[in-house]
Amino acid sequence: MRSREINILSGSLWRNILLFALPLAASSIMQQLFNSADVAIVGQFAGNEALAAVSSNGPIINLLINIFVGMSIGTNVVIARFIGSGDTKRIESAVHTSMLFALMVGVFIAILGLAVSRPMLQMMSTPEEYIDLSTVYLHIYFMGMPFLMIYNFGAAILRSRGDTKRPLIVLTISGVINVILNLFFVIVLKMSVAGVAIATVISQAVSAAFLIYFLTHEEGALRLNIKKLRIDRRILRDIAKIGIPSGLQGMVFSLSNICVQSSMNSLGPMVVAASGAALNFEIFTYFMVNGFENAAVTFTGQNYGAGNFKRCNAVALRTLILGAIFTGAMCALFIIFGRVCLRAYTSDPAVIEIAIRRIYLVLSFQLANMTLQIFSGCMRGLGHSLAPAVISIAGICGVRIIYVLTIFRMNPTFDTLMLAYPLSWCLTAAAIVITYFFVRKKAYSGKIPDRV
Repeated sequence: MRSREINILSGSLWRNILLFALPLAASSIMQQLFNSADVAIVGQFAGNEALAAVSSNGPIINLLINIFVGMSIGTNVVIARFIGSGDTKRIESAVHTSMLFALMVGVFIAILGLAVSRPMLQMMSTPEEYIDLSTVYLHIYFMGMPFLMIYNFGAAILRSRGDTKRPLIVLTISGVINVILNLFFVIVLKMSVAGVAIATVISQAVSAAFLIYFLTHEEGALRLNIKKLRIDRRILRDIAKIGIPSGLQGMVFSLSNICVQSSMNSLGPMVVAASGAALNFEIFTYFMVNGFENAAVTFTGQNYGAGNFKRCNAVALRTLILGAIFTGAMCALFIIFGRVCLRAYTSDPAVIEIAIRRIYLVLSFQLANMTLQIFSGCMRGLGHSLAPAVISIAGICGVRIIYVLTIFRMNPTFDTLMLAYPLSWCLTAAAIVITYFFVRKKAYSGKIPDRV
C-alpha cells in the first residue's frame, strides 16, 4: 500500500481516522480560506456594497449545487464498499460512471444557474443597491460548475481508498492562484465583484485538471480511462440511492438558509455584510466537522463491505470523540480571537460588533451540529441515507423556517434570527442519535459481527 493511502480495514482507528480526517478538513478549510479571500479583498478594496453582494450569494450557490455534490458522497460510499469486498470490476465501473455523471451535471448546473440567478436574488429580497453586482458574481461563478463537479467527484474517488493528501495539495496550489488573481483583478484592474468571480472559476479549472491527471495516472481499478467513460445504470442507481437523499438534505438546508438570508436582508446592508464575514468562521468549523463526517462515511462503508461490524461500531465512537476535540478547539479559538480575525474582512467597527455576536451565538453550539453530522455519516456508510436526510430536513430546515415565520416575526432582531441555528441543531442531533441505533440494528440483522 502506498504511503498516501490509509489502511481503513485494519490498524489503529484513532490514528487512521486522524490521518484521514485532518487532511480532508485542511483541504476544505484551505479552499474556504482562499474563497474567503474573495470576501476579504472585496471588503477591503471595493466597499460594503460589494462585500454584501458577494456575501448574499452563498445560499443560492449552495441551493443549486448541493443536491449534486451530495451525489459525490454516494460515489464515496459505493466505491468504498466495493473496495472492502474486493470487487475490482465494479470499482472500475463506478469510477467511470461517476466522472461522466459529474461532467454532465456540471454543465447542467451552469446553464440552470445562468437562468435563475437574478430571479432567485429577487425572491430573497436582495436590496436594489447591490442586486446587479450579486447577479454578475453568480453568472460568472456558475460558469465554473463543470470544474467544481469534476473536482468533487474525483476527490470522492480518491477518498474512498483513503487518499486525502493529494486533494489537499491540489487545493493549496489552486488556492494560491485564486488569491493572486483576486489581487490582480480587484486592485490592479479594478474589476470588483467580477474579478473575484473570474479568479474563482480559473482556480476551479486548475483543481479539476489536477484531479483528472491523478486519476488517469492511477494504478489498478481506480484508473480513469477517458475512452471508457460511460454510465452504468446499476452503479448510478446505487450511487443515487446514497447520494440523492444527502443532496436533497443539503438543498433543503440551503432553502432554509435562503429563508434566513431573506430575513437577514430586511435588517439592512450592514447586517448582511457583518453576517457574511462571520459566516466564514462557521464554515471553517463546519469543514472540520465534515472531515470527521467523511471519515465516518468511508471507514464505515469499507468495513461494512468487508463484514467487520464491530469495527463499524468503533468508528462511530472514535470519530465522535476526535471530532469533538478538534471542532471544540477550533470554535474556542474563533470565539476568543473573533474580533482580531474579523479585521481581515472589514475595518468598520460597527460591522465587526454585529459579526462577533453571530460568532458567539452560533459557534457555541457547533458541537451539536458535529454530533448529528457524524452519526448521519455512519448511517450513510451503512447504506442508509434516507433516514438521516428526512430527519435533518424536518429537524433543521423545518425548525428554521417555522422559527423565522413565527418567533423572528414577533421579535425581528439579529440575535433572535441567529438563535434559529443552535435550536435546530440541538433538536435534530437528539433525533439522529436515536435513529442511528435503530438503523445499525437493521443493517446488522442476520449478520455475524467480525472482530475489531
